[in-house]
Amino acid sequence: VQLEESGGGSVQAGGSLKLSCATSRYVYNRYSMAWFRQVPGKEREGVASIGTDGTALYAESVKGRFTISKDGARNSLYLQMDNLQPEDSAMYYCAATWALDGAPSGLSSREYADWGQGTQVTVSS
Repeated sequence: VQLEESGGGSVQAGGSLKLSCATSRYVYNRYSMAWFRQVPGKEREGVASIGTDGTALYAESVKGRFTISKDGARNSLYLQMDNLQPEDSAMYYCAATWALDGAPSGLSSREYADWGQGTQVTVSS
């Protein structure tokens, strides 16, 4: 399963970034996809997931600030991150899991078998 993230970088608090995850047409149509993040020494944390039907699920810590979306023309997953805070600094990973139905999979890393290499997001105060 191909998952290739891009779009990370360094911003100041209150700024925005948009992450992208390119995949194949097969994965885009058949897999539930998600964004996770991880800082050294901590467990990987689910940020948002989206089902094949477009329904989204968000972690409480990012609700109202982050938006997950998909684009079928580009076979890509996105994470628009607004009002970024220093605690959002982490390596962000794209993940995918076979979709049993259209609903999004959960935000536990144990539910996902396929992962990208990650893209770093750094937010300074």
